Amino acid sequence: MAVPGDIERLCSLILEHGPNPWNHLPPDEVRAHLNGIADGGVQAVLAERDGEIVGFVSYQRSRHFARYQPPTRRDSEHAYICEAVTHRAVAGQGLGSRLLNQAVAGLVEQGIADIYIDRHEENAASAGMMRKAGFVAIDTYTDLQRRPNGSRRTTVCCFRVA
Repeated sequence: MAVPGDIERLCSLILEHGPNPWNHLPPDEVRAHLNGIADGGVQAVLAERDGEIVGFVSYQRSRHFARYQPPTRRDSEHAYICEAVTHRAVAGQGLGSRLLNQAVAGLVEQGIADIYIDRHEENAASAGMMRKAGFVAIDTYTDLQRRPNGSRRTTVCCFRVA
């Protein structure tokens, strides 16, 4: 699990290795999100190699996706997987999927039944990682503000425990 002392290294990793035409990573928003690790509002699982962070997945409890909740859990807290990144040197080796699985397991242990994640509709690498971790696409919508490239659409995916 990430600790406050990891925040700067997490920021550096995602801002160096996360940018691509599909990812929405405004530096100020990324830093604000990861600073949430300091007060416990954000959690992250990470992978290190030779003392260097080579990947992480960050997540937080949320109510932002209530419209997608099953009717019996519409008012229940759920979770949002916010960021997932791996160092280019380890890309394609399954690390992102393993970290995503760890994040899901941690949230399930905390009693969270519904976990959401989103991506650019055309981001095939993210789509594969999400599918491997058991996420299912549930909606795709036009998202002109966050998606300046390609179809300019966001796909929301969900992992449901029950």
